[in-house]
Amino acid sequence: MLPRDPRTQDYDFPLPPPLIAQSPVEPRDASRLMIVDRGAGTIAHGRFSDLETLIPADDVLVLNTTRVFRARLLGTRDSGAPAEVLLLKPAGEDEWEAMVSPGGRLKPGRTVHVAPGFDVRIVSITKRGTRIVRLSVEGPAEAAIERHGHVPLPPYIERPDATADGDRYQTVYARDRGSVAAPTAGLHFTPRLLDALARRGVRRADVLLHVGAGTFKPVEVEDPAEHVMHEEWYSVSNDAATTVNATRARGGKVWAVGTTTVRTLETVAHADGTIAPGAGETRIFIRPPTALRAVDHLITNFHLPRSTLLMLVAAFAGYDLTMRAYREAVAEQYRFYSYGDAMLLF
Repeated sequence: MLPRDPRTQDYDFPLPPPLIAQSPVEPRDASRLMIVDRGAGTIAHGRFSDLETLIPADDVLVLNTTRVFRARLLGTRDSGAPAEVLLLKPAGEDEWEAMVSPGGRLKPGRTVHVAPGFDVRIVSITKRGTRIVRLSVEGPAEAAIERHGHVPLPPYIERPDATADGDRYQTVYARDRGSVAAPTAGLHFTPRLLDALARRGVRRADVLLHVGAGTFKPVEVEDPAEHVMHEEWYSVSNDAATTVNATRARGGKVWAVGTTTVRTLETVAHADGTIAPGAGETRIFIRPPTALRAVDHLITNFHLPRSTLLMLVAAFAGYDLTMRAYREAVAEQYRFYSYGDAMLLF
């Protein structure tokens, strides 16, 4: 056991590159599921479809209904050299905050030509090094983005996006367009599994958090407390808050699907674990020794070393058990990251 709060280097672990999943398994719920019992400190192994019998009736499953949009725009500079713009979020009429490549070349005043009638002009540089860009497009910008944009697969998926990614890098319950990365724990659910859980009496609450590119940003400072989170938009409806609070009041448990759902619930949680409806931007950073208030069980994927997501899992399950689970996942050759396998912590 660490004699202090973990430092960033403590969240490193060796991962053989072949364990980084480049494509998803089919069907979705055929992925493996590591089952971690926090109380007993035990680790078991199953399949994601086992959730059909693992989640009791009258508990509540909380899902993030964000929808990934085709945020990656590939084009050329005036010189004909390639360029890339990753749209992050709207920043005004026809303007977006974006990440660009090559950053040294795309200064204010430069233009990226995406398609005939579709240009992206660099307007300014933000304090955090992103760009404000203006879209110049014939017709609705949203339609042009969806027509010419690419699925923003994470950088560790070392292939171009394919037609299948348009559906597969999206949860089956995705509804609210706005993310540049999928809430990946939800990628394992199928309509059949969701229907089976509903028939068993498992309740469902939908929340929203639009995932930003900061989700892949490693913590680069020695002390995690010095890391600055990017803001992300969230929304919790009255219906969702009522369902979660009523479940807790009856003695039921809250099952959060993914770290984005945890961050949303904890953003609006009171000290007693009840949640309030609301909407806005959150920068919440959950890491040891933070105690979670609104979540009883967590379903999540396996995350990057030194990432805020791994730190969140350690806050929920404890540092030692989390890192032991990751070592076992490597030894058992689980598939890692967005298209990889899943972990249940209860």
